[in-house]
Amino acid sequence: MNAGSKYRPLFDHLRRSGQDEVTLTFAKIEAVLGSNLPDSARSSRGWWSNRSGGGLQAQAWMDAGYHVMELDLGQERVTFRKPVRKYNVKREGGMVLWTGELVKALRAHMNLTQAQLAEELGVRQQTVSEWESGVYEPRRATCKHLSLVAERAGFKYG
Repeated sequence: MNAGSKYRPLFDHLRRSGQDEVTLTFAKIEAVLGSNLPDSARSSRGWWSNRSGGGLQAQAWMDAGYHVMELDLGQERVTFRKPVRKYNVKREGGMVLWTGELVKALRAHMNLTQAQLAEELGVRQQTVSEWESGVYEPRRATCKHLSLVAERAGFKYG
């Protein structure tokens, strides 16, 4: 989400909420934006669609990790919810064997850069990059640490 985007304040508001579900009135969204929503937001369900291309407003909530799940045009209310994602989790003796997909999802959940996650885990940024790209997978000791970090962050992965 571009820093100069009209909808950046909505992106920031949703990211800061830390909630899986956020319901906002149109008036609250306008207060967050510091400007009025366009007329089409009040009359067209399409304006609130979760489309990955084209709509700057959709980019704001989707980049923040949310989808519009409920819309009441009459009450001028919208509910954003983080989509529930199912991950292919491999286990060995009760321990999660972390994959690049899971590491990347955890990092996104925590809203961290690769460098920030690397610092949290005590590894190099390049190591996180190599995990995420599938060059290699985290060692068993690191898998345990990742599981602890995920639990502390409230990341539900399986």
